[in-house]
Amino acid sequence: MQYFSKKKLVLPEGYIINSSKIPLAKEVNKLLANCGCETFPIKPLTEAIQKSNFFFTIQNELKNKLYGFVRVTSDKGLNANLWNLSAIPGDNQQLFYSILLQVTIEKINREMPGCSISVQAPVSSFKSLKESGFILDPNGIRVMGYKL
Repeated sequence: MQYFSKKKLVLPEGYIINSSKIPLAKEVNKLLANCGCETFPIKPLTEAIQKSNFFFTIQNELKNKLYGFVRVTSDKGLNANLWNLSAIPGDNQQLFYSILLQVTIEKINREMPGCSISVQAPVSSFKSLKESGFILDPNGIRVMGYKL
């Protein structure tokens, strides 16, 4: 998938994108729960974040609070997978989703060109995903999961 950004999106004043400080799993779970997503045990989620190829967070500079999150795993050849895409509900939710998608796709295209991109995401992100060029269930392909 080729991604061409129509315009550079900008965070509201006081918010930053971070890709170096690993967020606390407790905070990620809180964000996931607020989006209606499944939460995870702290230790496995911490490990998943640490073992991801990269991640992005949106934080408020003053409040040290998590407003958005996405992490990426990849074989760096064929596939890149976005996991735990989440943004706090409210007026900026779609903007936060769109910015997370923009910076993530730009990094994948730059560092892992040619990878097809899949995403595990909540319904609240579908508008931003569609605007970013994602297709829901292309050719009838459905994702499956397995729980032990």
